[in-house]
Amino acid sequence: MSEVVVPSVEELAAQLQAVSGAREVDADAALQHIADVDSLDLMEWLYGFQNQYPHIPADESLFADIDDTTTLRVVHERIVALVAGSGV
Repeated sequence: MSEVVVPSVEELAAQLQAVSGAREVDADAALQHIADVDSLDLMEWLYGFQNQYPHIPADESLFADIDDTTTLRVVHERIVALVAGSGV
């Protein structure tokens, strides 16, 4: 079985920036406070992520309990935990 490749947090930031059109996406900024990023952008990013990485069981739960402490780095940690827990 081959090792699952998880994109870096920087790659996730670049993907979200491309989807949202935001000037900058800081991986350590609260998602709710990034200019030009809204919930529709997050769902569009998730759809693209699911298509690019179908072997990673990511869904809307990545954004569960989103609050002022939820950053892209937190989402990345959730993705890493999904991969570790899924046995893929």
